[in-house]
Amino acid sequence: MSTAFVTTRRVEFSDTDAAGIAHFVAFFRMMEQAEHELLRSVGLSVVMHDSAGTISWPRVSAKCDFSAAARFEDVVKIEVRIVRLGKRSVTYSHRFLQNGGELASGEVTAVCCRIKDGNPPKSIDIPAAMVKKLKSFVVSPSGK
Repeated sequence: MSTAFVTTRRVEFSDTDAAGIAHFVAFFRMMEQAEHELLRSVGLSVVMHDSAGTISWPRVSAKCDFSAAARFEDVVKIEVRIVRLGKRSVTYSHRFLQNGGELASGEVTAVCCRIKDGNPPKSIDIPAAMVKKLKSFVVSPSGK
């Protein structure tokens, strides 16, 4: 059974357009911030170091669908779940809620990579210790 990681974000003035509505880019920032909080909640980070060097999580896919507007000063609830925990990648699902209604939903896929100076990121298997910490956020095949 999965557990959603839940956090909140206030829509700041810098997140809005001329009409005071949250610009679509703000939702992508909030997805990244919520992902970082989820990782920190289990003792992980998007940049970690081990005996072989640096591990990081470049994004390879991001999407967001919008159904209602968020406005300046609104407090938005964000639920994060893992919909796929692969051998080398993680796909996070995000739901943005306010007053019981859904504002938007999105997904971000990140690949576990070894980072070495002067070289492009190289995908690696997600270390077992990380997999263990992320499993509680994985949505079961039945969607629960």
